[in-house]
Amino acid sequence: MTAPTPSLTWPSATAIGSLPGTDAREAARAATGSFEDFPYLAELPARGPGADMIGRTIGLLAEIWAHLEPSGWRVSDRPGRDTRRARSWLGEDLDALEEFTQDHDGLVKVQAVGPWTLATSLELRGGEAALSDPGAVRDLAASLTEGLRAHLADVRRRVPAATVVLQLDEPSLTAVLTGTVPTASGYRTHRAPDRQLVESTLRDVLAVTEGPTVVHSCAPHVPFALLRRAGADALSFDFSLLTERDDEAIGEAVEAGTRLFTGVVPGSDTALSDPAGSVMGVRSLWRRLGLSPAILPRSVVVTPSCGLAGASPAYARAAMAHCVRAARSLADHPE
Repeated sequence: MTAPTPSLTWPSATAIGSLPGTDAREAARAATGSFEDFPYLAELPARGPGADMIGRTIGLLAEIWAHLEPSGWRVSDRPGRDTRRARSWLGEDLDALEEFTQDHDGLVKVQAVGPWTLATSLELRGGEAALSDPGAVRDLAASLTEGLRAHLADVRRRVPAATVVLQLDEPSLTAVLTGTVPTASGYRTHRAPDRQLVESTLRDVLAVTEGPTVVHSCAPHVPFALLRRAGADALSFDFSLLTERDDEAIGEAVEAGTRLFTGVVPGSDTALSDPAGSVMGVRSLWRRLGLSPAILPRSVVVTPSCGLAGASPAYARAAMAHCVRAARSLADHPE
């Protein structure tokens, strides 16, 4: 993978991906207006299956199709109504993003589910997750890579002056690595794949772009070192789930120039603290690791803890504005 040039300046705040509501133009207006320096392609799962992160990514796949069963998404022989609906909603969202980013010449972020979370969420014809079949996982990763290649090219065509950032969402990755993903029956769990295979599969998918890449997980015990070895330029996580066991991996990531997307703003309705209070934990982490305060503002991007789909529209707007103010506080007072 070709890493971003050292001169790349990461904006100080953005969001994860999902928003409440069903109006594509309103979502694009909120995503671009809240983060003028780092807008993103909003996801609106309230529209229904196909607009959720799994359905949207299935709609991106090349030569693999799926339909909805009561148990979830299942592989199909040909594209059907569910796949067409997912692609249609993605088209609406891209049209809206294009409308509000005509003159944007900075970073713009798009999200897709990563290969391992997708393998836990897509059923084969027999009803078991693709994760159960190493060959199916390999084919799924290859299909995802080709689908992302076309998707990224489309976004670059629509927003030609921007640098496109690819975010892979991998909330199930920890469960995959620990062998705790349940089988269809619920009586057993899928065996954990070899960690080197997990890493190389992620590396191959991330290599689809020469632009910056982020891997996001809002689950506990994010495998930071593995993700960094796989080529992620930035790591996105729920800051409240960090433990001191993560300190070494976090410190190594920062020293290697990896950006941290710190999810410090709650993703569902709650009373928000003052912006300085929201990033107090980040400052404490920096002191605990013995890192220079001078590198803190350029190492950290402030985000919500996860997607905002479960929030009220008013709270989602407030949370995004709060991220910007918290990032400004961190830049002004890193110590």
